[in-house]
Amino acid sequence: MIVFSWFVVPYSRYTNIKVMRRKLPPIRSHLLEIPAVDLAKLIRTRKIKSEEVVEAYIERCRQVNPLINAIVQDRFEEALEEAREIDNVIAMGINSVESMEELTPLLGIPVTVKESIAVKGLTNQAGRVFKTPQIAKSDAPVVEQIKRCGGIILLVSNTPELCLLWETYNNVTGQTKNPYDLKRTPGGSSGGEAALLASGASLLGLTSDIGGSSRLPAMFSGIWGHKPTPYAVSFRGHHPTSDFPKWGDFFTIAPMTRYAKDLPLLLKCMSDPTGPKLTLDKEISAHGIRFFFMDNDGPSGMMRPLSRDLHAAINRVASDFNAKRVNIRKMKWSLDISLSAMLTMKNIETIYHKTEEGEQPKTVCKETVKYFFGCSDSILPSVIFGHLQNFMKIIPNSRHKHLASIIEALKTEFKELLGTDGVFLYPTFPNTAHQHYQIYHKLLEPMYMAIFNTLGLPVTNCMIGLDRRNLPMGIQVVANPGQDHLCLAVAREMERRYGGWVRPPSEDSHTYAQSSGKRG
Repeated sequence: MIVFSWFVVPYSRYTNIKVMRRKLPPIRSHLLEIPAVDLAKLIRTRKIKSEEVVEAYIERCRQVNPLINAIVQDRFEEALEEAREIDNVIAMGINSVESMEELTPLLGIPVTVKESIAVKGLTNQAGRVFKTPQIAKSDAPVVEQIKRCGGIILLVSNTPELCLLWETYNNVTGQTKNPYDLKRTPGGSSGGEAALLASGASLLGLTSDIGGSSRLPAMFSGIWGHKPTPYAVSFRGHHPTSDFPKWGDFFTIAPMTRYAKDLPLLLKCMSDPTGPKLTLDKEISAHGIRFFFMDNDGPSGMMRPLSRDLHAAINRVASDFNAKRVNIRKMKWSLDISLSAMLTMKNIETIYHKTEEGEQPKTVCKETVKYFFGCSDSILPSVIFGHLQNFMKIIPNSRHKHLASIIEALKTEFKELLGTDGVFLYPTFPNTAHQHYQIYHKLLEPMYMAIFNTLGLPVTNCMIGLDRRNLPMGIQVVANPGQDHLCLAVAREMERRYGGWVRPPSEDSHTYAQSSGKRG
């Protein structure tokens, strides 16, 4: 990875020369800074109209998208019409406030969706280049649930091709930028959602997570992303997908919010009625939770250590919550076991499998040659994914079985350590948002996150302040399967203690970091 940096860093700096040093327009509407829990109550009780809220978010999207480039396709006019219909129904008094709160808790609230998740009538090709636009013919089950709960879909947002990168760019929509610094990435693969949420252009987002795709963008953008317990949320209606029987053990559709207090509401509305039951309504105080932490991965010697600011912030959080330092030695196997588990899954949708009708299937070698001659429609991760899968085939089965036994041993260790009342604090990533393309010399570091997909544990990225560059810092809060409510309770307490989301710098707010939130 150090050798890669000799090439990646100069290229990153060169490409960033073209990125304007501009800041976002300031947030002027007070409606954009009300959490969804409170906003829904105001709409139900006729204090404000859904149409006003939707209009405010549409206007904000139009202000910031020319700078952050996060929107793939919108449905603004349809959303406004739905908001008016909701306002009319509420005004007629057909349903009581209590009934609306129980049956349609998101009534009138705008929601944005990662483009890899199917929204009927909108593009759904996960950043792939097709001659004919791929339009979703039906909603993904999770989108259906959001609509049943009263949510109004505003748009679909950008993702790297087939969600195969921890930055967000593709050859269809281009590169999405971080609202805190346009020369930096919002992370990936849910970078479009994170950029919109952080810039005040969205309030609730539907994302996905197989290796930190929800958590890294949440960290880099100063918001909240939760990977639920496997199968608690339906993974159907997403690209890429797989018919591999254990696909849902690793992959999930996930909630992302600007405010921690909104995570339980959104996750409850997303939860699959046929999946594991989560006790999201359970009232719990952070004082009744046991805390454990690590600030390295073993250490394995493979992944770089935390930046000075992040190391100090994570240890401060551990101290604030009286967390006990532990040394889970098998965490040093994070890279090996995660790659073995994920890259040996069969029938994952890639550029080499699903092709446009009438097109010849792509081959790994030919597509690689085309890429390096600038003739491929795909980005580098999509091209090399085939090589990684082929490489895994030559590793002896005995090696994979050994790594699988380590996974089971780690699951048992976490089960015994955390029980039903414990959480584990762990770094999300070793540095705050870096400049575009610099992930290519940090490809091992996402294993800080991917390990919890491998283990099937629920985990939340929590915003814990700003570093010396005024960039957001984050930490992961991990619990045992089915104990998502512990992660969310800790997230709310961290929001209370550390201030949560901070407005990104804007054209007339050079003192934003001093007047909003708290630093790490």
